[in-house]
Amino acid sequence: MAQVTTKTLRMVFKNENGSNFTLTVDNPRENITAQEIQAAMDTVITKNIFTTSGGQLVSKQDIKIVDRTTNDIYDPQ
Repeated sequence: MAQVTTKTLRMVFKNENGSNFTLTVDNPRENITAQEIQAAMDTVITKNIFTTSGGQLVSKQDIKIVDRTTNDIYDPQ
């Protein structure tokens, strides 16, 4: 039985169509700041790095760092 904890940085943008577009980064740096993340998101928007089916990204919608713990209860022999 093993327990594994992972972290994911989840950045949500709004596109031209008004839909959300989520960009995730596994294992973000421990000491990353909100200002650094917002600046990176601004760069993604300004440089049109991603285009979605709903058009270009136009604004920041949300930022979360998600901690997930998984308990592996059973592994077959």
